[in-house]
Amino acid sequence: MMSNPARIWVVDDDRSVRFVLATALREAGYAVDGFESARDALDALRERGASGLQAPDLIFTDVRMPGDDGLALLDKLKTQAPKLPVIVMSAYTDVASTAGAFRGGAHEFLSKPFDLDEAVALAVRALGAGADTDTPQHEGAATQTDALVGDAPAMRTLFRAIGRLAQAPLSVLITGETGTGKELVARALHRESPRAAKPFVALNTAAIPAELLESELFGHEAGAFTGASRRHLGRFEQADGGTLFLDEIGDMPLPLQTRLLRVLAEGEFFRVGGRELIRVDVRVIAATHQDLETLVADGRFRADLLHRLDVVRLRLPPLRERREDVPRLAERFLAAAALRFDAPAKRFAKPALERLLAYDWPGNVRQLENLCWRLAALAPGDTITRADLDDALAAAPGQGIVAAGNEDDWDARLAAWARAQLALGNDGLHAQALERFERALFEAALEHTGGRRSEAAARLGLGRNTLTRKLGPGRKRS
Repeated sequence: MMSNPARIWVVDDDRSVRFVLATALREAGYAVDGFESARDALDALRERGASGLQAPDLIFTDVRMPGDDGLALLDKLKTQAPKLPVIVMSAYTDVASTAGAFRGGAHEFLSKPFDLDEAVALAVRALGAGADTDTPQHEGAATQTDALVGDAPAMRTLFRAIGRLAQAPLSVLITGETGTGKELVARALHRESPRAAKPFVALNTAAIPAELLESELFGHEAGAFTGASRRHLGRFEQADGGTLFLDEIGDMPLPLQTRLLRVLAEGEFFRVGGRELIRVDVRVIAATHQDLETLVADGRFRADLLHRLDVVRLRLPPLRERREDVPRLAERFLAAAALRFDAPAKRFAKPALERLLAYDWPGNVRQLENLCWRLAALAPGDTITRADLDDALAAAPGQGIVAAGNEDDWDARLAAWARAQLALGNDGLHAQALERFERALFEAALEHTGGRRSEAAARLGLGRNTLTRKLGPGRKRS
């Protein structure tokens, strides 16, 4: 035990959470008090201040509680004790929650359910940070429901990063496969930032012909080139004070990369054909599905521009790495389609939902969204069947749990399948997974040996009788 242990308060209306977290913190050597509401914690803080007793050195607080929630408690704590570090906990990890916590001055955001070792490690870091934990506050909150959806661990990590980075005036590089939602991340960073009241301007650099891209970015004066009959303000001027999102930055021509580098470094540029120096205040967020380091090595992308853009990098996982999010995403897309069509929302039958979970989604979230809109319009009944889904996916690749060419990460895919099945409330997963694993393994071995069981068993490291018993009587013996 510490000779003079730091005191930690745990505020949560769930008694079990208070108990297990307090126990872990006490075992780590801290003095811990528990409170079931924000009001109880604030009353205790005032009483300790009046009596001269030791105030807490750190507070863990849940977000959703009766009465004042955790964010309201955070706001009041920052008024009464601005240097006190607060770790906000919630089972509802989304951009609005995390950004609200960090905007209110939270030291860290802890997603429920959490690992107790992780929580203790957070306490160690928070208590070591001391007075440096005070964070400037900004007015305003998210004004719309965030379009990013996900409960997978990778998405929770991403949401926490967005919540923290939104307040920092740093360049961000978003990487991820096509269709993962890179622009949604950029919009979330803007919406939760102090620039939210200013414009968000997006430009896909791969969609604009190279000869027009310079004018699109920097604008042009009248008469600058044939057809330029009047002055045109480029995207940098349109985004002044706000955020400029440059998608597919890896496709930008080298000469324009040089001009972009100067704007990022100096905040100024000339319009095409102009002599007036234009100054702007723009936060640039870039995105790409390409490996920019490889492009740099090939001489197709400037290394100094990459360093300017890549102050912080955020990676969006492909949908196949977060299959447990598929049901929630699909439900959201079907509901949006129903609203547009002014019709009741359709739903997936369980076999169809299992098919969605097993599919590899090469087009990621965008492919899932397009599929849901198509099914909402064309599926004949209110319930989308496995047959409806099979018809829609008939020509799509990667229909198994593990697509061809992706064998190296089959264990990660198996884990994603398990999480998705648990999310659906299914039981007996070990037996199901073991049966499918053995069936696939045995069939592959028998195919390789031309149906010869003795050889297949030897290649698998099994006895022939064991293989025969597991295969059952349905197969012809050899």
